[in-house]
Amino acid sequence: MDPHDRPGDERLPSETLSPLAARVDELLALYRYELTPAIDAIDAAVPGYGGLFDPETTADEIRAAVDGLLEAGPPQSQRTPGTSGASQVVLYVDGSAHSNGPAGAGAVIQADETAIARLGRPVGSRTNNNVAEYAALHLGLQALTTRCDPASVEVRIDSMTVIDHIWGHKENTVRATPYSTAITSFLSNLPAHDWTHLADSDPNPADAQATVGADIAALGPG
Repeated sequence: MDPHDRPGDERLPSETLSPLAARVDELLALYRYELTPAIDAIDAAVPGYGGLFDPETTADEIRAAVDGLLEAGPPQSQRTPGTSGASQVVLYVDGSAHSNGPAGAGAVIQADETAIARLGRPVGSRTNNNVAEYAALHLGLQALTTRCDPASVEVRIDSMTVIDHIWGHKENTVRATPYSTAITSFLSNLPAHDWTHLADSDPNPADAQATVGADIAALGPG
């Protein structure tokens, strides 16, 4: 069976990734981009005491672990995923890029100040932070369409570039495709939504998810 046709697979578009990072991204899609259970599964499948980010773990060991998990199919928790009945939802999003270009996206969906999804993914091996911010918003909105049916959504985001482009209708030179078109479509299908700009000093739970996503994007070249 093509892994992209399996239940629970929500594979999203990405920039250029190394073969190893792309393979890990396939597994994340199978886990609906829930970083913690996906990484825990990889760590458990890596032989010995290593794990995904252990410097002693080889690219071959990571690939073998990921291949085995993909062959096994979606974990039980994702085969009949539940949805939230919350009417008001807060979506935190954030992008992260290391100095040499590996970038990741993070999103956290909250209802009544309780996280109902913590998501993260690699975006590209050499991708700037602006594109990662678009990818983060795309990631969060995609999850909302399948996991929630809210009456209203508040998007909390720290990127004024994305805010000005998506909500301010200003011309933007950032290459955001394929994210920007999909973002507009997702937002148009929400009953109501608003955005809040987060200052650098404001807490953003999506930041940690984005950082791990960038770490995955740095994996390679196996």
